[in-house]
Amino acid sequence: MSFTVSAGTASRTYSWQHGSLLSALEQGLSLTTSGLDDVRIVDSEGRSHSPAALYQRVFGGPAVEEAAQPRAA
Repeated sequence: MSFTVSAGTASRTYSWQHGSLLSALEQGLSLTTSGLDDVRIVDSEGRSHSPAALYQRVFGGPAVEEAAQPRAA
């Protein structure tokens, strides 16, 4: 399975490919902590998640209001 992590600044959007969920999640959380905007993790089926929502989905915890969203084309 592949995962794409994307994040942006005011002038540019960056994306990285990952072969594992955990590496994508680790980078997504790191990018969020470093202050980048609109950090998203997209799986191979096109579902887009925030790092926090995906973390809670994988490891449990309180329900998140944000559901997995299809990636905009």
